Amino acid sequence: MAVLHTLGFPRIGAKRELKFALERYWKGESPAQELLDCAAALRARHWQLQQDAGLDYVSVNDFSLYDQVLDHARMFNLIDPRFADGQGDSALDDYFRMARGQAPSGEPTRALAMTKWFDTNYHYLAPELDQAPAPALNADKLLGEIDEARALGHRPKPVLIGPVTLLWLARGNDRLRLLEPLLACYRQLLERLAEREIDWVQIDEPILVLDLEPQWQQALRQSYGVLAEVPVKLLLASYFGALGDNLSLALALPVAGLHVDTVRGGDEYLQLAKQLAPTQILSVGIIDGRNIWKTDLNLKLEQLKPLARQLGERLWIAPSCSLLHVPVDLDQEKGLDAEQRSWLAFAVQKLNELQLLQQGLNGQGQEALLANAEALNARRNSARIHRPEVAARLGRLGSADSQRTSPYPQRHQLQQQRLQLPLLPTTTIGSFPQTEAIRKARAAWRAGRLPEAEYRAAMESEIRFCVEQQEQIGLDVLVHGEAERNDMVEYFGEQLDGYLTTGNGWVQSYGSRCVKPPVIYGDVVRPEAMTVHWATYAQSLTDKPMKGMLTGPVTMLQWAFVRDDQPRATTCRQIALALRDEVCDLEAAGIQVIQIDEPALREGLPLRQGEWQSYLQWASESFRLSASGVADDCQIHTHMCYSQFNDIIAAVASLDADVITIETSRSNMTLLGAFEEFAYPNEIGPGVYDIHSPNLPETEQMAELIRKAAARIPVQRLWINPDCGLKTRRWPEVTPALQRMVAAARQLRSELG
Repeated sequence: MAVLHTLGFPRIGAKRELKFALERYWKGESPAQELLDCAAALRARHWQLQQDAGLDYVSVNDFSLYDQVLDHARMFNLIDPRFADGQGDSALDDYFRMARGQAPSGEPTRALAMTKWFDTNYHYLAPELDQAPAPALNADKLLGEIDEARALGHRPKPVLIGPVTLLWLARGNDRLRLLEPLLACYRQLLERLAEREIDWVQIDEPILVLDLEPQWQQALRQSYGVLAEVPVKLLLASYFGALGDNLSLALALPVAGLHVDTVRGGDEYLQLAKQLAPTQILSVGIIDGRNIWKTDLNLKLEQLKPLARQLGERLWIAPSCSLLHVPVDLDQEKGLDAEQRSWLAFAVQKLNELQLLQQGLNGQGQEALLANAEALNARRNSARIHRPEVAARLGRLGSADSQRTSPYPQRHQLQQQRLQLPLLPTTTIGSFPQTEAIRKARAAWRAGRLPEAEYRAAMESEIRFCVEQQEQIGLDVLVHGEAERNDMVEYFGEQLDGYLTTGNGWVQSYGSRCVKPPVIYGDVVRPEAMTVHWATYAQSLTDKPMKGMLTGPVTMLQWAFVRDDQPRATTCRQIALALRDEVCDLEAAGIQVIQIDEPALREGLPLRQGEWQSYLQWASESFRLSASGVADDCQIHTHMCYSQFNDIIAAVASLDADVITIETSRSNMTLLGAFEEFAYPNEIGPGVYDIHSPNLPETEQMAELIRKAAARIPVQRLWINPDCGLKTRRWPEVTPALQRMVAAARQLRSELG
């Protein structure tokens, strides 16, 4: 019988219990023990769900209070001493200081840099190794969770990030210099697991799906040559793509089993099955761990049956990757209609799909398989999916539709004449604090307890306050603050046909930050204007330029669960056309500056370089399609955060946005190197303070960052702004930070002008 397991499970809880426990602790409203009790209760619940679904093992060490990469850095002492100075009251405080730059006790410090986990929307914290001490093992967290699971009657399968992937994810010069001492720690850990009679350890090396340089391939050979000496069975897991040219390398590693992603890896698993050693197991990632569509179980069974005959009990069945990237439980959704629910499967339902596949291999569950086929056929034939007018509009597009009328230098002159901005103009990225009053008003309106007119008046009051604050602070280009928006993607998904939104489809983005991605199920159409009222109301309150704020087509695609029945490029162009209509309506209503955010452009980049050109072509074309319907004197901005730009800087330039704002404060402006070396031609706003940390920046600290930026980018093309939106911060943090930012800009106007 095929063995069932999962590579990981969502940790936030179906109702975001972990998020709220974390935030209570950070605010000092609850003790550490309450947070730890919540975490233990969630682990117990999630293990029971796995056992109830018939899984042979429960995953242990996939749970984290903030981030699994940070957990591994702590487990192996890969901690720059600047980030763990012992100033907190506890190890827990030091842990959160590394993640956030601040904990409930102790002095603030700079947080670790945050970046995307491969091509997902999950953010991890990158260990900094240049000043890290020698690796040393502290396995208390992992061993404690093994004891917890066993005490509850479960069979634990520990989950580890592999040593080579862990070093690859970190930052620093010559990271591989730490490989040998790190391997000694991994070996020590595996020996302790063997002593505890752990039979299988899942060890993740997702870098196997990347283009690897020879030294990293050799590091994998070296690592598993050392770890093979320990009497514990290793399941080496790759995911997010095909092994490709690393396939022979993976087969040559002395491990007891391999896990591969068949959703994104194609039929490579067939070749692997033929070349496995006689005792090796093959774990087949057959259920999509990154999307929420119901699995075609009958199709998957046809793929599995030959493997079952060939491998027998050496066949394991799992999701393609950790279920961290999908919501917890579809049963929490009360607002979806029956047809919509019939299309979807969240993490709990995906576990049940594994059980149905196992039953199907045993000739059982025919009724459930028939129901699955009927649901899939109904979705394919649903009248809600296809809209002929959308395809017709796409067919009429020409190359001129995705180009501005004039090149940037001419546009810049016209925009400056119209906007009359000073040197080093100041602005923000878009959102301002989402206060408790805002959230309560929105919740009451959604529940029908607050009439539409009263809700609109409440939001207009918040906008008025936001505009007044910005004018008092002295910003040059204002925003309306986005009080009416729950999320930068979900807000638009709620208003576009072809999207559906959930009530509890929460997914962790980082730490306590959760998002509720909308679902793109059909052709995308904008029925009516989405932001024009709010933008024009805000503009009526000030003589300064007011930015219209939109989320770009690539981000609207990447940060949603995307339909799987047509190419992603087609869906992206549909979104771009809907946004183009909004951009043109904003301009027609008198909005002179329009920001179209694309923070997801870099994360959508395929993991293999050979696939980049095609993606970048349609992604940049989609952005230009959304932005190119306006006159030359309308200034188009875009924003990107936590991106490595060096490898895509030409594509970023091809967006032809008049102004791009980016995250640079945590990197101390080092990200600007890409824009300097490429000679980026348009205007750029490098963020001068980190909004993801509650720390209050000093004026001189921001002034020094501006100086560093001006040494790389002509000062005439520099803007001054925070790293990202201010939605998650509080007004007592925001106001003084922006006052200091404006003061720094004014100081540098005199100094650099």
